[in-house]
Amino acid sequence: MRDRVRRRVAVAASLALVTGSLALTPASPANAHTTTIRQSQTVITGDARFQILSPTLIRTEYSPGGRFADQDTHNVIGRDEFRPTRFTKRISKGWLTIDTGAATLRYQVGSGPFGKDNLTVRLTAGRQHVTAAPWAGQGTPECAAGALCEAEDLALAGLSVAANHGDYTGQGFAAGFEGTGSALTFAVTPAAAGAQQLTVRYANSTGGDGQNVSRTLTVTVDGAAAGTLTLPPTANWGTWALASAPLELPAGRHEIALVRTPADSGNVNIDSLALLPPGGAYPVPVPPRPQPCAFGTLCEADTGARAGGAKSADDHNGYSGEGFLAGLERTDAGVALTVTGVPAAGDYRVQLRYANGQAGSQPVQSRTVSVTANDGPAVTATLAPTSGWDFWRTQEVPVSLRAGTNTVALGCPTEAGCHVNVDTVAVTARTAPLLAPHAPLGGYRRGLDGVDGGTRTYAGLLFQDGWSLLDDSAVHTTAAHQDGYVFAYGQDYRRALRELSTLTGPTKLLPKWAYGVWYSEYYDRTAAEFQDIVARFKAEGVPLDVLVVDTDFKAPDKWNGWSIDKTRFPDWNAFAGELRRKGIRTGLNIHPSILGSDPLFPRAQEIAKGKLQRTGCNGGPDCHIFDFGDADQLKAYFWLHDQMNADVDFWWLDWCCDAARSSRTDITPDTLINQEYAKRTGFAFSRAYGSLQAGGYGNPGPVPTGPWADKRTTLHFTGDTISNWETLRFTVGYTPAESAATGLAAISHDIGGHTGGLQEPGSEPGSTKLPDDLYARWVQAGTFQPIDRLHSNHSDRLPWQYGEAANASAKKFLNLRRKLQPYTYAAAVEATRTGTPITRAMYLAYPQEPEAYATAGSQYLYGPDLLVAPVTTPGTTASTTVWFPPGSTWTDYFTGKKYRGGTTATITTTLDTMPVFVRSGAKRPG
Repeated sequence: MRDRVRRRVAVAASLALVTGSLALTPASPANAHTTTIRQSQTVITGDARFQILSPTLIRTEYSPGGRFADQDTHNVIGRDEFRPTRFTKRISKGWLTIDTGAATLRYQVGSGPFGKDNLTVRLTAGRQHVTAAPWAGQGTPECAAGALCEAEDLALAGLSVAANHGDYTGQGFAAGFEGTGSALTFAVTPAAAGAQQLTVRYANSTGGDGQNVSRTLTVTVDGAAAGTLTLPPTANWGTWALASAPLELPAGRHEIALVRTPADSGNVNIDSLALLPPGGAYPVPVPPRPQPCAFGTLCEADTGARAGGAKSADDHNGYSGEGFLAGLERTDAGVALTVTGVPAAGDYRVQLRYANGQAGSQPVQSRTVSVTANDGPAVTATLAPTSGWDFWRTQEVPVSLRAGTNTVALGCPTEAGCHVNVDTVAVTARTAPLLAPHAPLGGYRRGLDGVDGGTRTYAGLLFQDGWSLLDDSAVHTTAAHQDGYVFAYGQDYRRALRELSTLTGPTKLLPKWAYGVWYSEYYDRTAAEFQDIVARFKAEGVPLDVLVVDTDFKAPDKWNGWSIDKTRFPDWNAFAGELRRKGIRTGLNIHPSILGSDPLFPRAQEIAKGKLQRTGCNGGPDCHIFDFGDADQLKAYFWLHDQMNADVDFWWLDWCCDAARSSRTDITPDTLINQEYAKRTGFAFSRAYGSLQAGGYGNPGPVPTGPWADKRTTLHFTGDTISNWETLRFTVGYTPAESAATGLAAISHDIGGHTGGLQEPGSEPGSTKLPDDLYARWVQAGTFQPIDRLHSNHSDRLPWQYGEAANASAKKFLNLRRKLQPYTYAAAVEATRTGTPITRAMYLAYPQEPEAYATAGSQYLYGPDLLVAPVTTPGTTASTTVWFPPGSTWTDYFTGKKYRGGTTATITTTLDTMPVFVRSGAKRPG
């Protein structure tokens, strides 16, 4: 379904070398330059061009007519910064082969655009030989005429896949259509020209705009409007209905899209669709048939014959394929796989890639599954816990097979025993290496707003089988232009991050003060009250480097105003200047909207040439928003900043819920506005990678231009999380995962969470506080994060607002953060220089160790020498399981006790310590 079908044209083509740079004018910034393409590093055959940037990085470009692009894009700015690479090239039997020694690329000459059948790359990942088809599944998916097609399998722009409502089919539904330009696209080739009917299964209830009305989407055919789809309300978001629109299609292949244009209301969910004859009945979903599993290959566990409640699911991260096998919760639950091609009767190994996290209220524990071959006896395998449901381990189970075809079944010996998810299964020889699937390592989101214990993330650069495609095609003006960078790093993940840094620019190095202690709170305070808090920091012996003032300082409206409220801050610049003399930097919160009643609005609208749109927002219906992609509106937006006349070190763009947008398609909206802030104050403090147009506030999806440019400018504010143990546990694994996926090192969570969750009455009117143990442990974790920023929504985050033990613990660790500031800054410098992030997922340093993948959710390396495993369980005393990587001895930072590498231990701590260990041979930092 996801593979675009392309005709291959057999034409004669010759192998050529570039003899100069070829100019093409893409949608690129005015100051972009044209890269000088080295003659010896480029291979052209027909309309395909290949640039060998390094042994493990090859640019693959297809452009009809050979109009190749040499100019920088907003993502790619460093093609000419790689050293020349030795490689060989040849054409044999119609195939071009390029061999760099680390990777072998093959392309069928004259076969047209890149796809799964005409371009492959071979590489090794450890002992595993991998053949990849990087362009498989790219482009517009096909939907056969008359067939039901799941919306989540189609090309989504500005939409995300969700599963938070009931009664959908498939793996979820396409959610949103909240922003102009949101679209769902598929390709279809009707049997004959003539009248057709596009029917969709949809849900339409009360939307984010508060309305419960009929909605519309525009249907386009090959880019041209062809009709309007009207979608009446359904009973609720879990109730689905059908709606249709007539189409007249000529013969041939067409690309059909559902688009929210400026004239549409959107705000609907689409479950599935079908192109039918007029009046045709809507097809019934057909469950997928079980798929055979060839010996020696990786097979998706959920594609076998399932029974007893076993099901395919995709509600966790880090799996390969379309999902994983879940529902192993009863003794009759299981899956049977037909294994073909077993070479001879004998003893073999079944490789199971599984996750074993906390199941409901049950404690984390080892689980058991049974493996049965044919009618033989069951072998019971004990599966140790992993560090959560997003983190996977591969384990081998012995099995005896006959030659040829066998049935291998997984089952539950006891109802309490299973409760695991299984991603892949492979049947291999006893000496075969563990096979890694094409499963993402790490992941990212625009924000963690509303996250309560966990959420889906999106794949970035790293995959466990050692290759990925950075698809930069979206920045080009023609849809037929394919432009992608094939990374073939194997298990050298740090090399991949280094080459990403070279290709797309390094992660931003922040000022040294940014790596200290931050304090802010969404609480209405005056300058005098902030001065009292600063004085209290000093009196209590707690360091403070950055003070951020949230939205209440504004006038005439606390959310949308563009003047500083003199009743709260009579002289902001005097206030900020006094703090700077004390070594404290300041920032102010901004929401990108303005009320029509604001005294500055008429002039702002004049500068914007009347284009500011009245949409309504938190300030009420008379609220206008900005299109950052429009030069006049962008000018008006920053003119408003200037009117504050505020001496600040940075602005905090809290672009969360005001419908600001960008009409440009060549650059991610966040990237655009973050670049503008970085020009003014050196860096942006903002969300990253997308926009509100892509899935909305609580479900931010990826955008076609990708997450690659923000790292050059941005300190990533991850948004408003829920304050509980589960969310703390999630952020421990999320920070290194985001850096591994995008290369962005500077990530800032609300230390203590933002709102809700576990709250008790606070120390100020209208405020709350966390349980003492949760507060102390979150401050401990923040000490070993890229940015240590205490923040909340009207909830206490200051040490002296807590009991004696939590107060002492918080003070100790905030002072430790100050002592670690040089070490943290050195790690940040290294991140900018080499691409290796500040918080390092275990597999970056230990890619050959299965435990490095299984423990990546509970521990990480902080800089090069500190192993950190934050406590994420309640109580004044806690026990934490820590895996000590081989090759080093690890010394407890606080007690001096030593642990041998290659072992696992349970570390018990009270609130005054946490599990932190120093690598042997390294100086104890701080």
